[in-house]
Amino acid sequence: MTDKAGLRDKDLRYVWHPFTQMAEYEPCVIAEAEGAVLRDDEGREYIDAVSSLWVNVHGHRRPEIDEAIRRQLGRAAHTTALGLSNPPAIELAERLVDIAPGELAHVFFSDSGAAAVEVALKIAFQYWRQKLSGREPQRTRFLSLDNGYHGDTLGAVSVGGIPLFHEMYGPLTVDHLRAPSPYCYRCELTDSRPPACGMACLAAMDDILTQHGSVVAGVVVESAVQAAGGIITMPEGYMAGVADLCRRHGTLLVVDEVAVGFGRTGRMFGCEIEGVRPDLMALGKGISGGYLPVSATLATDRIYEAFLGEYSERKTFFHGHSYSGNPLGCAAGLASLDVFEHDRVLESLPPKIERMSGHLHKLARMSHVGDVRQCGMIGGIELVADKRSREAFAPDLRIGARVCEHARRFGVMMRPLGDVLVWMPPLCVTEKQIDTIAEATRESISAITEQTRCRVSS
Repeated sequence: MTDKAGLRDKDLRYVWHPFTQMAEYEPCVIAEAEGAVLRDDEGREYIDAVSSLWVNVHGHRRPEIDEAIRRQLGRAAHTTALGLSNPPAIELAERLVDIAPGELAHVFFSDSGAAAVEVALKIAFQYWRQKLSGREPQRTRFLSLDNGYHGDTLGAVSVGGIPLFHEMYGPLTVDHLRAPSPYCYRCELTDSRPPACGMACLAAMDDILTQHGSVVAGVVVESAVQAAGGIITMPEGYMAGVADLCRRHGTLLVVDEVAVGFGRTGRMFGCEIEGVRPDLMALGKGISGGYLPVSATLATDRIYEAFLGEYSERKTFFHGHSYSGNPLGCAAGLASLDVFEHDRVLESLPPKIERMSGHLHKLARMSHVGDVRQCGMIGGIELVADKRSREAFAPDLRIGARVCEHARRFGVMMRPLGDVLVWMPPLCVTEKQIDTIAEATRESISAITEQTRCRVSS
């Protein structure tokens, strides 16, 4: 075993971390984890308040999932899905169809949420190419939202709408249509809370589809929450409104459930909150319980059947990943769904959601908290320099990052989105652990904003 100091030195020397300014990076090496708790190589423990980037569902080292992976290791670690199959992939596909909203009936496996979105875009594009005659306008563009995030592959970046993440790669992407984000407390349209803003944004989307609908292959939206955009919760009626617009304008509804699927919203899928029935749905992150990289794109019979025909017709979906339908990952996914059923996980969430809500409302009264947002087990706390004017902190101050770094002193591991603090703990988190997350957040906001005020004053 490499000594701890040596391990950190090698981390700095060899590992290029995602979404991390390596010139400022200080190693924190997580050596073990159990339940909702992480343990670093010095033995310090932290509550995993963001589920290891929103993937861990039932806690680390969940015995049932561990054992399912061990059993599958005794059979086969991986076999290709290109023209072959394996029992866990078949069974997981059936289970996903059984619990999916609407008429989703077919599952295409990939290995990341971005890949699942990429697959959905290519399926939608090819669907219309094979469905429409040459006399009709080709549906080759997508409509997505400002402030949206769907992953980091180029197709997913093309339908993303966050300048910080996407602007650099503009020359590499395909131009698509953009509709306004459904809600932001800085919205120019109204100072009121939703649904006023949501209805205005639906009207704007309607106008775009009225003008360009004949060339729109699909409307791409995150379900219930724009997660990476700052935990922007969808106003009541917005998702149902988007689905209605897709039906009226005859285009496909592509729903991204990567961040919020598998219980995060208090429902199995965010679509269920307003009874939305997507044509294509992307899943990732929590699909394997947070154990292994598995994702899936679900499609309706109508879409699937457009790809059937003689080989010579070239209707085949020529897309695939080396690890599609990986048996180990699918075995973990099956075990995760078993835990949902056996532990009645969704039924256990309301008291935890209420506990989070109570803490968020208290934090909302702090002088540097401009807004709090919540959807089920997902919470966002937006920090501002001035509460009355809602003036943001200067980005160079790194307020959100510094608050999260300070929270580690209280045994809580968070990661911010700019100056939005994110709560998305594993669903197994206890109410006592939620209390600890909230107290660490409160103390850290106070400490860092006071430090900043003193620095500015001097």
